[in-house]
Amino acid sequence: MQPPERIETERLILRKPRVDDAPDIFTAYAQDTEVTRYLTWCPHKSVEETYQIVGQMLKHWEAGSAYPYAITRKDSDTLLGMIAMHPDGPKLAIGYVLARPHWGKGYVPEVARAIIDWAFQQPSIDRVYATTDVENDASRRVLEKVGMHCEGILRKYIIHPNISNAPRDSYIYAITK
Repeated sequence: MQPPERIETERLILRKPRVDDAPDIFTAYAQDTEVTRYLTWCPHKSVEETYQIVGQMLKHWEAGSAYPYAITRKDSDTLLGMIAMHPDGPKLAIGYVLARPHWGKGYVPEVARAIIDWAFQQPSIDRVYATTDVENDASRRVLEKVGMHCEGILRKYIIHPNISNAPRDSYIYAITK
């Protein structure tokens, strides 16, 4: 599987991240405790940390282990957030993050739908899925808007260090061809 480095939607562009995105990522959301609440990483303490993470993202692209995309508006290169694809045989996991000023505008469902549409054009992909903390109602709504169905609860599935160091329950959502 080799995804394109750029995907366009009606309002947005998904593009491969660049090293020079680090300051915008840091400022837009990486240090925001509310944005990172349900993520598996802690808020960044410095832009240097964000530079390191962007470097890791690019290594994942090269290795084919994950494909993160910067989310930008078509009318500007302002970074709004990220969405990533994580291939796993015939399955594809997605995860996303969006800067707080852009919440509630339909951006995440728009880009998630674009990823699902692209994935299902690939003969090797039969299933797209995502997990979300049982308390993350906003993420559940996103997954339902793009046609995913809740398949159940994964007990003590993942650690969200911004909430607790103990594993937390997550819902698993999926859509299939």
